Amino acid sequence: MPFVASIGTYLPCWGTPQRRVPGDDEDAITLAVEAGRAALTASGAVERVVLVSRDLPLLDSSNAAVLLAGLGLDPELEVDERLGGAPATLDAVSSARPRTLIIGTDLDPAGAAAILTAERGLQVRTAARVARSLPVRTRKSTGDVHDYGDPRLLHERGLIASLEAAWLDTPAAVAGVDHAWAAELTLGDPPELPTTGASASLFAMAGMSERNSTGPLVAVEQASLSGITVTGGVAELHRREPTARPQPEGTVVGDAEIPISLAAYERAFEAKVRWEAGRHPDSEELEFPPRYRLADNGTLSTGYELIPLPRTGTVYTETTVHIPVPGLRSPYSLVIVELDGVGVRALVKVTGAEPGSVDIGTRGRLALRRVAVRSGVPDYGYMFEPDAVAA
Repeated sequence: MPFVASIGTYLPCWGTPQRRVPGDDEDAITLAVEAGRAALTASGAVERVVLVSRDLPLLDSSNAAVLLAGLGLDPELEVDERLGGAPATLDAVSSARPRTLIIGTDLDPAGAAAILTAERGLQVRTAARVARSLPVRTRKSTGDVHDYGDPRLLHERGLIASLEAAWLDTPAAVAGVDHAWAAELTLGDPPELPTTGASASLFAMAGMSERNSTGPLVAVEQASLSGITVTGGVAELHRREPTARPQPEGTVVGDAEIPISLAAYERAFEAKVRWEAGRHPDSEELEFPPRYRLADNGTLSTGYELIPLPRTGTVYTETTVHIPVPGLRSPYSLVIVELDGVGVRALVKVTGAEPGSVDIGTRGRLALRRVAVRSGVPDYGYMFEPDAVAA
């Protein structure tokens, strides 16, 4: 039986208290990184990562490199990417061995949650697994979605029938459905969940941990069901859930596309996505971005070492750009950030704040975001999020 040592949750700052939406610079991977880093605040060891979502950016390639880089984990770790909803996440929890980081992430509504398993903590055990066929919503390979549009059928022949087949006690929490259905099926007042997809199971676990609640936790998707029983114990809980507010107005120019150079993308990937500076053997100075330099004897020095940079800093100067750029919402703000304690300044875009709202001297953190999508490839980097938003 696995133990959960820590739980991390993340909600974008945009939307309403009932329904969050991702920012223009957010996707399933950036949300997963935020939740995963929250769960890793306790600094537990990680030997395996499981990512569950129905909104993975790359389906014909792997998202593992960006995920591990954003989390600051070893690039040699095993990453299991699973296409699924709330039951798939609970299945991953049921079969997890210690030191596994499990992340569920969703875009509609938007949110992500993660847990880190260990040898002690919040104890859970497998309770049920029911696989039934009731495909009321389907998606073709072309992306077209067909919804049968019969919520009563889904409720009575899907959810209720699966619960009866599972022979479970009355659940303490139900993930994968809206709060009204969950309240109807549970004992007492279940935690209200911000998502209904892959992350919902872990948000439910966070709510139960926060309330010191025990009992069955059930996750459903159409007619499939997975259940675990939370039996007690303590897990560290770290929530990164800023207050919701409407997205700022702006204009997006979409009639032109900036192509990507995959050669340049590959050269810059490690330093950019892992947030690292270069240091040459004959110097203590950090250079960001890392670059080759000409040695005193006229030879080209290429053997720099990559050094992790701090992810906090202060705005040194700022500007707001009103000229439209293809693929970006304008206006947008740029800042030069003085990183803490290393003598390095970085030019980055502002995220999570209205354009023009960040001043010189503002404190904040560097957060992984999607810089652009070029030639169908999501390009990631770091942006500055003011402390007022992160809180």
